[in-house]
Amino acid sequence: MAQARVRTADILKNDTTGLLAEWMSELRTRSDNRISGTDIEGQATELLKLVATAAAVSTDTGSADWAPVRAFLDEVSRTRAQQGFSAQETATFLFSLKKPLFSRIRQAAEKDPVALSEETWAATEMVDALGMHTVKAYQKSREEVILRQQEEMLELSTPVVKLWDGIIALPMIGTLDSARTQIVMESLLQRIVDIGAEIAIIDITGVPTVDTLVAQHLLKTVTAIRLMGADCIISGIRPQIAQTIVHLGVELGDVTTKATLADALAIALERTGQTVSKVKAS
Repeated sequence: MAQARVRTADILKNDTTGLLAEWMSELRTRSDNRISGTDIEGQATELLKLVATAAAVSTDTGSADWAPVRAFLDEVSRTRAQQGFSAQETATFLFSLKKPLFSRIRQAAEKDPVALSEETWAATEMVDALGMHTVKAYQKSREEVILRQQEEMLELSTPVVKLWDGIIALPMIGTLDSARTQIVMESLLQRIVDIGAEIAIIDITGVPTVDTLVAQHLLKTVTAIRLMGADCIISGIRPQIAQTIVHLGVELGDVTTKATLADALAIALERTGQTVSKVKAS
């Protein structure tokens, strides 16, 4: 098998121009406006150069000699994932090299069926291994993109709003899990420090259900707020949520709870020595 690779390596090294031209012809039939033809050609040229160099010294695509090739494919996969390409489209960039490569192998070994079979199998193993690495790298990059988007959505869904001097509020919408609790705590505590808030209101009107875990997360947040020297009020306690908390046996301790955000704000104003009154029409 190693001897078969030598001929494939020679093709990669000595017929780069012709191989690149045919490969680009294959790629153009599958390209779209998300990436320019110049960029595709640049990537193909660089990859052929790296593969030719690695194949000349090693047959193991997982060895250190192939590290530059794998690193290049990692970068290609990362950028394709960010540009919205699918895993199949990303892998096709590499797999489309098979046709022009196999064509040259057939020409070089057409009079030797055994050599032709060995060469084709060797090239298949090489391209398939690199293709699998490309898919794995794409999946990893895509997961990182999705995770980052989830984190950004969590941050957007936990806005801390200043309601009054010394009073801030956090309207919660959706499920409160461990990851979101951490973001909630960080946002609230930082905001308390930034404006010197005395009272923080957590409004759970938009939280669909409250179970033992959600209640525990709320209590942790309340504890963190109090450690910062501020007080906390939980609003949005609907009848069904109140019944659920009682059935679960969850103790909210001395945490003040209110049915609406307006009620919570009224209590907060009272505790901070502030009042709001209507102006009589003249």
